[in-house]
Amino acid sequence: MRIAVVDIGTNSTRLLVADVAHGRVTEQLERLTRVTRLGVGVDAHGKLDPEAMARVLATLDDYARVIEAHQVERRVAVLTSAVRDAANGAEFAAAVAARYGLEAKILDGGQEARLTFLGATSEHDPADRTITLVTDIGGGSTEFVIGQGRDARFHVSTQAGVVRQTERHLHHDPPHTDELEQLAADVRSIIEAAVPEEQRRVQHAIGVAGTPTSLAAIAQALDPYDPACVQGYILDRAECKRLLARLAATPLQERREIPGLHPDRAPTIVAGAVILVEIMRLFELERIEASEHDILRGAALWFTSDAGSAPY
Repeated sequence: MRIAVVDIGTNSTRLLVADVAHGRVTEQLERLTRVTRLGVGVDAHGKLDPEAMARVLATLDDYARVIEAHQVERRVAVLTSAVRDAANGAEFAAAVAARYGLEAKILDGGQEARLTFLGATSEHDPADRTITLVTDIGGGSTEFVIGQGRDARFHVSTQAGVVRQTERHLHHDPPHTDELEQLAADVRSIIEAAVPEEQRRVQHAIGVAGTPTSLAAIAQALDPYDPACVQGYILDRAECKRLLARLAATPLQERREIPGLHPDRAPTIVAGAVILVEIMRLFELERIEASEHDILRGAALWFTSDAGSAPY
């Protein structure tokens, strides 16, 4: 089956068009990303901003033409943290469905986590019983999923996202040391409250979405960005701390020019790096695998499966 999946997140709006057969993605036809910052102001005001919604709709106008060109059999939109947290989120989802003919699903935190785990582990051996953490650092939330093979045994969604934490804590350019410390302390307390200590004993970790993939690209000075070089790249904790120190010391305009970093991710990458370092510290991880396979792939697999009428 050929499917189009749109992920309308807090920080970015993304598109995957893929062919799926026998529970595997057999061909990826399109994968597009645009930073749309839908979640701007949601943490403070509780509503989606009209200009932010307009940015997403303009992006979806472009994506709709790509989807039509590929003659897909199913088209789905998954909407995550910003939309589920906003008072006008359901209204926005309905508008997206009506305007673009997309099956628009507002995911709760558990659904988002499970689809992320499915996508991240889709190319791993399902019989492998290694205890694996998959973490998705998003704009409004960070998901933690722990499981073995394809089976997630624990999942939680936390409100530790890069847009949310940037708005709360980083008020200078470049950020002050005390702001970074307050951000780290906030993230640490959120994760400690959400993930019991006994769940933090994992053997392998996979990081998906913009923070780990951007750090992997920066570490390799990829220009242009090359997904094949990012997929499976191993980031160790010392390297993540070095990258954080570099990014936090660099003014925003200069940060936009760093090879490997998409300019539109420059405003939030410092918060993302802080979150990733805190995750590695709390889970006692010396390394984490960056993955291009995330909720987009998980949704493509789920919605083309026999069970795929609703996500879990």
